[in-house]
Amino acid sequence: MNTAPVRLLRALLLALLVAAAPAFAQASDPTPLQFNDTTEEARFHKLTAELRCVMCQNQSLADSNAQIAHDLRREVLDLMRQGKDDAQVKQFLVDRYGEFVLYKPEVAPSTYILWFGPLLLLLAGGVWVGRIVAKRAKQPAPTTDDDNQEW
Repeated sequence: MNTAPVRLLRALLLALLVAAAPAFAQASDPTPLQFNDTTEEARFHKLTAELRCVMCQNQSLADSNAQIAHDLRREVLDLMRQGKDDAQVKQFLVDRYGEFVLYKPEVAPSTYILWFGPLLLLLAGGVWVGRIVAKRAKQPAPTTDDDNQEW
């Protein structure tokens, strides 16, 4: 029985497991965030609820358990403690991750389609339905021959 291919396969699998181990590891800081006062905590929670987790995509930064969300929450708190206001904190994250990080992006030329696209689609659908109704109203009603109809 040839065991060389089996040994090679085992060695390859072991190498893959060792190489993939860092991908499964989550180095997290177990210490919870400490706030100086209740106003700082309230501002922090309000701000993180307005920001989107860049990994989860449909969870706020406050709700996400992803490692990057933990890191970003610490970053937000650090920026707050540096004296930055909410707009500056948001701008820092937008500069780093793009408009996607905001649940309510600013109304700007680059986001017009996001803000006004649904309204334009609704209007276009209304115009389309209106044209169909008007076209059918112009067609003569089908005539029925009452004389040939049996009861």
